[in-house]
Amino acid sequence: MAERRNPEQERAHRRRQLVLTLRAFALAGFDEGAGGHVTARDPIDPDTFWINPFGRHFAHVRDDDLLRVDHTGDVVDGSGRINPAGYAIHSAIHKARPDVVAAAHTHSINGRAFSALGRPLAPITQDACAFFEDHEVHDEYGGVVLDGAEGDRIAATLGTGKAVVLRNHGLLTVGGSVAEAAWWFLAMDRCCQVQLLAQAAGDLVVIPADAARAARADIGTAQIARLNFRPVAEHVLAVSPDLTHGTTPRQE
Repeated sequence: MAERRNPEQERAHRRRQLVLTLRAFALAGFDEGAGGHVTARDPIDPDTFWINPFGRHFAHVRDDDLLRVDHTGDVVDGSGRINPAGYAIHSAIHKARPDVVAAAHTHSINGRAFSALGRPLAPITQDACAFFEDHEVHDEYGGVVLDGAEGDRIAATLGTGKAVVLRNHGLLTVGGSVAEAAWWFLAMDRCCQVQLLAQAAGDLVVIPADAARAARADIGTAQIARLNFRPVAEHVLAVSPDLTHGTTPRQE
């Protein structure tokens, strides 16, 4: 059984996982200029969260680049600027969902294309079943999210789910650990790609609801998300010589 981390160790772990997530997102092609943000709630001061700095490419973010932000938008640890939209969205989610440790949002190509349809993912594959009845569609677009009210509306749409499709914008996922939020984003983006390809080829064959729920119970859990992120993190370490190589990241 893994030894339980103390708060300082947990802070270091979450920061480490945040960097690994950003590197993984860069490898997946999720970077888009200065857009995109991933956050992790601080375990010592839970009213604050860590976020990647504004304007720095995901592939180059290191541990000491991360910024800790309070819920007034002030940087209380680190030096740099934060993405205003990132603060507006993530602060509302962290406030509304005490169970959420991490949230991920980027302007991925598949996510943006799928969001233009304004519909939820259909359970057309086993992988898509992980999101069946566990994600929502934020069915409005009011411009760049720069105010707290819109962030609150997105958080309300998310509800208790693991993800939300932001219509005409992209995807957002959350989790009880950084690894969970990261994996759900990677998986959801790929599911969007699969559905776009399938519906372009013909009519979709949907998995029946009972079977989709059963599949979600098997593959839509926090444990499975953490397990699936482990090889992703391992690969990031293998191709990132600037990061300190340690042991293979364990399950959270």
